[in-house]
Amino acid sequence: MDGPSKIKVPHALQAKVMLWTDVSYHDMEEIDKMQSITDLESALCSVFGVDIPEPKRGVLLELYIQTVLFCREHSFKKEQTSALLSIVKSVHEANIETPLNNIEHCFKYCKELLLCHSVRRPPFSINLFGLEEVRCILKYIHDSYVRHYKLYKYIFTPQLKLDLSLTYSGIPDQDEPTMECSDTGVENVPKKEAEAKADRTPQTQEASESASLGSKPELKALIEKEVREQMMVVSGHLDKQMKIIADQHNSAQESTQPNNKAKK
Repeated sequence: MDGPSKIKVPHALQAKVMLWTDVSYHDMEEIDKMQSITDLESALCSVFGVDIPEPKRGVLLELYIQTVLFCREHSFKKEQTSALLSIVKSVHEANIETPLNNIEHCFKYCKELLLCHSVRRPPFSINLFGLEEVRCILKYIHDSYVRHYKLYKYIFTPQLKLDLSLTYSGIPDQDEPTMECSDTGVENVPKKEAEAKADRTPQTQEASESASLGSKPELKALIEKEVREQMMVVSGHLDKQMKIIADQHNSAQESTQPNNKAKK
């Protein structure tokens, strides 16, 4: 008979194994005494030190309250409730640490934390939850948090805005040379410029001025066309990424549902 299989726990998670110590046993006794939502909210606010303005405060406390109610519904022990509260808190903090999309990272992080609390491999993991409890918890976190992670990210992270400005660097504006008058009243014009003006005919000057005036609108239209094309390419790329993420999200949701067809 083969020996027990070894489960390798990521080194980054070793410090996160005893997450349930974030909420002490005494804190859990106080939380268990609270039956009304108002008292439970006050106790959780004190335990986690929630000191943020509304609506962030209300949303965060509602997340913790629903987690406690879920644990009571499934008759979890104090240490199990404490561990799940800390796991939910850690997943939420991982989600809001960036305004960018990191849902796959958060969901993977959640599964790794549950693994560390469902397998007995001291000192890297502890078996607080059984297999059925892990499945139930994973489904709860997916349905209550992962499915609404965009709302949490929108509320708790700064909003990014694109400020697009265009600078035309094709034909610089040419200022006419300053005309200075000498004591004799004759304009002091550079010799080469005076000779060039003398050689120009009226027709040549008109053609040159019209070409200069007409080139700027053409240049502006060309740049705007290039910018529109680039924006369409970026928009198409973002649409593809969002479709891929949505497909992965749906696949993850389907994988969490129990396979009832296999049971007869």
